[in-house]
Amino acid sequence: MQIYVGNMSYGTTEEAIEGLFGEFGEVSSVKLISDRETGRAKGFGFVTMNDDEAGKKAIEELNGKEYDGRTLRINEAKPREERPRREFNDRY
Repeated sequence: MQIYVGNMSYGTTEEAIEGLFGEFGEVSSVKLISDRETGRAKGFGFVTMNDDEAGKKAIEELNGKEYDGRTLRINEAKPREERPRREFNDRY
C-alpha cells in the first residue's frame, strides 16, 4: 500500500518517517519529494508498506497527528494523473 504523507516539516528525514510508520508494520520504502532546482524538501512524500492492514492502521493513527511541529496529513496515495506536457511557444 502506498501512503501519501503531507504537511511535513522541511527538516524531516526519510529515516524519521520510516521509524514513525515502522511502529505499525514493515516499511518497504520512503520517498520524500524535493524541488528539482533547489534540492529543498517540498514537505510531502510517500511511504510504501507491504501489509495493507498495517498501512490502514498507520493512516488512521497518524493522520492529524503533530510531528516535528507540523500537523501531518496522511491518506492512501492516489495514482498520479497523466498531465499533458507543457508546450512553450514563441508567440510572445
